[in-house]
This record gives sequence, structure tokens and C-alpha cells, in this order.
Amino acid sequence: MPQNPAYLFVCLGNICRSPLAEGAMRLAAERAALDIAIDSCGTAAYHVGEPPDPRSVEVAAANGVDISGLKGRQLDREDFARFTHIFAMDHQNLRNIEAVRPPNATAEVMLLLDVVEGREGAAIADPYYDGEESFEATWEDVWAAAEALAVGLTRSG
Repeated sequence: MPQNPAYLFVCLGNICRSPLAEGAMRLAAERAALDIAIDSCGTAAYHVGEPPDPRSVEVAAANGVDISGLKGRQLDREDFARFTHIFAMDHQNLRNIEAVRPPNATAEVMLLLDVVEGREGAAIADPYYDGEESFEATWEDVWAAAEALAVGLTRSG
């Protein structure tokens, strides 16, 4: 199990929500001078090796983070030992994660918005089929979670 916190953000294809969450957490960690491992992946293999959706790249850049170099990958069993926390973007992906969780898993698995007071149990909507304003809303959600995680680490560190 990793000594320092290690966060994995998971959506379906790893091109919209989870790369945005990874970028938001990288930015929040940098601003708070935190030393944590951060990655993202998808529960499906639809976009393995592909960059994030251009709309995700655009909204991340508008908020001060470059995610253009990220490449999609699929969740694997080793992730449950490599990461201290695995954050699902929605309930279906949470079920998908739990379905492949090995018996010896050490990672804590939860919805990402569970870390945001008042948003516990809420899902981050998939913006893929919607307009650019949906990507902004996704950024706002993942940024709120990233800030909450960074504050929690700063207080506990």
C-alpha cells in the first residue's frame, strides 16, 4: 500500500470526467504543496490510449491546468493496491469498480462527491453528449472535490 495518499479518479471511458478530476486534483495539490500520486482511468476500454475529449482539455486549460497529454487507460486489479483512494464519478462506475475489486484490495472506494459537504451520494453528470456548458459544470464539481481533498490533506498532514 502506498505510504503517501494516492488518488485514482474513475469514469466510464477516461476522456471526460476522470481526466478533469485528475487535472483539478493536480492543480489543487500544487497550490497546497501536497506530495500525492494522482491518476485517472475508465471502467471500460473504449478510449484506451486516446487523449481526453477536446472539450475537457479546453475547460481544464481555461481553469489553469493542461490535461492534453493524458492518455486513457482502463481500471485494473493492481489499482486497488497502488492507490489509497479510488473515486468513482457516478453510481454505475462505482458498481463497475466494486465488481472487479479483488478480495485483498486496500484502496478505499467511494463516489468523488462524497468528499464535498452536502453533496454526499451525488453523481458527477457525464457531459459527453451535452454542450460545452456541461463540461464547465463538470469542472465545477471536480474542482469542489479537489479543493475538499486538498483541505483535508492539509489539515491531516
